[in-house]
Amino acid sequence: MSAKHILVGTISGIVAGAVVGLMLAPQSGEETRKQLADSTRDLKNKFNKWTEKSMEELDDLQDVFKSEVAGVSDDIRERVLKLIKKVKRSANDVSEEVAEA
Repeated sequence: MSAKHILVGTISGIVAGAVVGLMLAPQSGEETRKQLADSTRDLKNKFNKWTEKSMEELDDLQDVFKSEVAGVSDDIRERVLKLIKKVKRSANDVSEEVAEA
């Protein structure tokens, strides 16, 4: 199972748990819908901040491997850079899925 599937599953579980909790709470429908919308917006904002920070850290790691790491063969360096690009693409895919939700 890929990290992308685990992350999407985790986020889905959190959202589902929040929805069930809100639906069972003794509130009016309007209050529940507002609280659900607020919780969803907050969760998306937290996820976007986390993704943004992670992407910045990946960019920093990529820069380090491009220019500052000594003693690493070119083959290893290229493999690490390809892996970083792959992780960034996966993170972008997950971000798009969350934005569509």
